[in-house]
Amino acid sequence: MATQTMLKFVTVPRQMPDKRTAAERAEDFHEIYREFADAKAKEQASRCSQCGVPYCQSHCPLHNNIPDWLRLTAEGRTQEAYLRAQETNTFPEICGRICPQDRLCEGNCVIEQSGHGTVTIGAIEKYITDTAWDEGWVQPIRPAAERAESVGIIGAGPGGLAAADRLRRMGFQVTVYDRHDRAGGLLIYGIPGFKLEKPVVERRNRLLEEGGVEFVLGADVGQTISFDAIRGKHDAVLIATGVYQTRDLDIDNAPERGVVRALDYLTASNRVDLGDEVPDFEDGELNAAGKRVVVIGGGDTAMDCVRTAIRQGATSVKCLYRRDRANMPGSQREVQNAEEEGVEFVWLSAPNAFAGHAPGVARKADEGAVANAGGDLSGDGVGDNPTLAPAHVPVETPSRVNGLRVTRMRLGAPDVSGRQSPEPIEGADYDEPADLVIKALGFEPEDIPRLWGVEGLEVTRWGTIKADFRTHRTSLPGVWAVGDIVRGASLVVWAIRDGREAADAIAAELAGASRLAAE
Repeated sequence: MATQTMLKFVTVPRQMPDKRTAAERAEDFHEIYREFADAKAKEQASRCSQCGVPYCQSHCPLHNNIPDWLRLTAEGRTQEAYLRAQETNTFPEICGRICPQDRLCEGNCVIEQSGHGTVTIGAIEKYITDTAWDEGWVQPIRPAAERAESVGIIGAGPGGLAAADRLRRMGFQVTVYDRHDRAGGLLIYGIPGFKLEKPVVERRNRLLEEGGVEFVLGADVGQTISFDAIRGKHDAVLIATGVYQTRDLDIDNAPERGVVRALDYLTASNRVDLGDEVPDFEDGELNAAGKRVVVIGGGDTAMDCVRTAIRQGATSVKCLYRRDRANMPGSQREVQNAEEEGVEFVWLSAPNAFAGHAPGVARKADEGAVANAGGDLSGDGVGDNPTLAPAHVPVETPSRVNGLRVTRMRLGAPDVSGRQSPEPIEGADYDEPADLVIKALGFEPEDIPRLWGVEGLEVTRWGTIKADFRTHRTSLPGVWAVGDIVRGASLVVWAIRDGREAADAIAAELAGASRLAAE
């Protein structure tokens, strides 16, 4: 009798890949999960129930064919599993690492609902695609035929890159513009290496280049290049810039130093990890080493910040969140990882004031006086006689944070989102010492029409670009928009979906235009 390959969830328990110890992983920025071995990946994939209505697939923004590639993995057909996975997902090796599977596919797994523990979908997806890269199954794009039409994409984050990949596969000429010096957007500069190691992103970027996608980096639209110039050069333009303007605290007395934005902090850390020189890290402003760190916020960005601070050698790390654990928007898996690594969560708490060292007066050497006193023979402003004492001038030093006044909260009536609203508890304030405060309160869109000098580009009342939710077309002819700049701050997987959909809409329009021209 043939052996049953699937539906082994009753006899085979759920198992994640081994996780490095908290002490070990706190010493570096490498990913925390070890790789599945081939046998273990097959075993875990065989737990899938192959249900008639796959909720894992319907709750995935990309509608990945999850049951299919789980079955192929269980049967040892790994290359076919990879080919099936990449049909619907441009970057499966990235989604396998950073998607909040506990809120999406795994959180809706049928056998999870029956109490047997979800299939470890994310870990198996990562195994399949890492194996594909190792075996050389992932190849550069080779379009069947080239097309003359060109598309300019503004933003080299997940939405822009997903669109670039799909358009290039159809033969279009694709140029991606980004203001940073590397492609990848938040995949490179926003997400820490312990969740997504940077070589994983860099190899994908190289593959896109090898496939004919052109990257124009350091292109800051509205500054170094105009939107009209990009629009005039291409047959279609896709805006995929993301949202990077940080929401702020409603506190008036923020010190000049020691209170930083999450994105600035994470970008500095990632740049150091990439080998860049970062002055604000070197001088300690964006470095948690030896400091009492407080992160304000409860989303995935806050989790990235607290876990980065641990790795930088902070003395203590606390996360303040105004609601309770059950109402936290971030991944519960990330909260657990942070707690294992030594982060303390302070629920139902919100800051209402900063405490800081008042500005003082320091004594700084007057360089001109030094030069004159020492006899500046070379003309470089430095005295040649080191035995002469320099003159000094008073210089005011900026104030620096040394703590927070925190208000205890309770949950009241539900707000418009359905969650209970936090309310302050009178007389329950306390002081929390801090040497570095990181604001991780979410992101808002920049004023694109003003910054780019664009007339006629409609935005919503939230400042996001208004685009059709099916075609992603904007109010400007020949211009589409995708990702967070349309949705507001969201998940990478949603940006990938938007990019793929917009690519198809752009291709359909350009193909129609070329047919009309031919007639």
